[in-house]
Amino acid sequence: MGLPAVDETYCLIALTVPPALEETIVDWLLNLENGSGFTSFPVSGHSSELAGLTLAEQVSGRKRQVRFEICVPQSAADTLLSRLQQDFTGTGIRYWTAPVQHQGKV
Repeated sequence: MGLPAVDETYCLIALTVPPALEETIVDWLLNLENGSGFTSFPVSGHSSELAGLTLAEQVSGRKRQVRFEICVPQSAADTLLSRLQQDFTGTGIRYWTAPVQHQGKV
């Protein structure tokens, strides 16, 4: 039994967000017009760059963050990222995208 044909390509957008912005990002994502759901979970960020880290974070070598993952049609990804840039410039949110080979619900 094969996978169904995919008529549109999808993109996974990952956001790494400071904990202070978690609820703001949840509200922002819920209000997007694309209707996509998303996943969030706590993560630890690691970097040799010490700027912006508290003394405790420098000692532990990690910074608490929240990661959001959103799977959207490729056609919606650029719009979402443009809005992210517009609405959250200077907040330190990091993002990346990756192509999605398959997506669905069973």
